[in-house]
Amino acid sequence: MLVIAATIGVAGAAALVGASLVNGDRATAPAPSTTVAMGPETAALLRGIPQQGETLGSPRAPLTLVEYADPQCPYCGEFARTTLPTLIRDYVRTGKVKLVFRGLEFVGPDSDPALRAVYAAGRQNKLWSYAHLMFENQGTENTGWVTDGLISSLTAAVPGLDAARLSTDRRSSSVAEAIAISGKHAQLDGVTHTPWFQLGATGGQMLTLATPSLDAAVFTAAFDRLLRR
Repeated sequence: MLVIAATIGVAGAAALVGASLVNGDRATAPAPSTTVAMGPETAALLRGIPQQGETLGSPRAPLTLVEYADPQCPYCGEFARTTLPTLIRDYVRTGKVKLVFRGLEFVGPDSDPALRAVYAAGRQNKLWSYAHLMFENQGTENTGWVTDGLISSLTAAVPGLDAARLSTDRRSSSVAEAIAISGKHAQLDGVTHTPWFQLGATGGQMLTLATPSLDAAVFTAAFDRLLRR
């Protein structure tokens, strides 16, 4: 996981500075490219599931899982590629759990344009589609992999996403404000690394979900325990 070394409050914004832990077992991220991988697969994974802003899933879902993530975080990418599809198929699509994305930009320079594009897609209720494709096509941290070409290619790969609007929105003050609000939430929630998860009954208290690993069983066991109550 990526560990947040310091959190600094700034008027109207929040900045997070991070350092990466070395882990030889982490999933290998694909090389950066403007050729988009997993476009049809991502569309199929999310097809028909409601998206509203940062939320994926039925508003009536009894449980809510919040994920804090940086688009450059390799462990966030690992979660998206190896664990999230199972959770979406078995719990989100079935109406048991809804997901909320809270983006952070602490890994380095490439985090900002990536996260702005993700939140801009959220203005068209396509955030989870775009974020998932971003993680599927994640490059090596701070190598300049988040180019305008990649952003355009990802946009074209999300069905129904208006490219001109996304280009405008990702440079807007409203997207910058949404990212700042997410950073403030992270401070309040005591986020120390990414990915970081909170879980609870929808509309109720959200508690930090301990994740000793990113195996799907860690999440499904927590879901099942709460759903049985």
